[in-house]
Amino acid sequence: MSGRLQGKTAIVTAAAQGIGCAIAKAFVAEGAKVIATDINADKLAELGSTPGITTMVLDATDTNAVNVAAASVGTVDVLANCTGFVHHGTILECGEDDYDFSMELNVKASYRMIRAFMPGMIENGGGSIVNIASVASNIAGVPNRFIYGASKAGLIGLTKSVAKDFVTKGIRCNAICPGTVQSPSLDDRINALPDPVQAKKDFISRQPMGRLGSAEEIAAIAVHLASDESGFTTGIEYIVDGAMTL
Repeated sequence: MSGRLQGKTAIVTAAAQGIGCAIAKAFVAEGAKVIATDINADKLAELGSTPGITTMVLDATDTNAVNVAAASVGTVDVLANCTGFVHHGTILECGEDDYDFSMELNVKASYRMIRAFMPGMIENGGGSIVNIASVASNIAGVPNRFIYGASKAGLIGLTKSVAKDFVTKGIRCNAICPGTVQSPSLDDRINALPDPVQAKKDFISRQPMGRLGSAEEIAAIAVHLASDESGFTTGIEYIVDGAMTL
């Protein structure tokens, strides 16, 4: 049975776990050939056993490595940028190194991937770019998420600019803005806090639905935005937050 991404080739960053992993699996389940990339070779290897997925160790903060990967992979139809880091703290708790690292991973990594892979998309007649942003951005202020919110707002701005500039070239570029999603990254942040049990309750309490989102729920939206069924959609912030920002 053919899927919504049958015949398409997709590349996914930060695919070793969490949302990126769920997107890679969802893409291949819909018929795509998937190149799953991550800096974590060990976790990435676990994904490599999935039929239809090819893995590639890639540091999206390394311009040369990204350009080499683009030359090796060739033309893709879909690019899903899933890299991200959540810094905890206000502006007064965000040093310059914290600022630079968050901007590097949350914005510049996507910039590199788009610059490397979009020319091939244009030459091939078009493609879909899906960026994983957040409701913690220009959409809403969230306590202790200063540089995370600022960087994800930057990613949304990048998304809209690319969408506007290349809409006539067949390029669609959209951002998914999740609320709080269950992931290994969230577990690590919760376990690093003084009272992990209370911390998890606090994360859940800010979700009006009374639960965390799942990576698979975000991946389902990524499939929609990657597929031709969303062919009239570009430059949007697709909010998937369990009513967190209502």
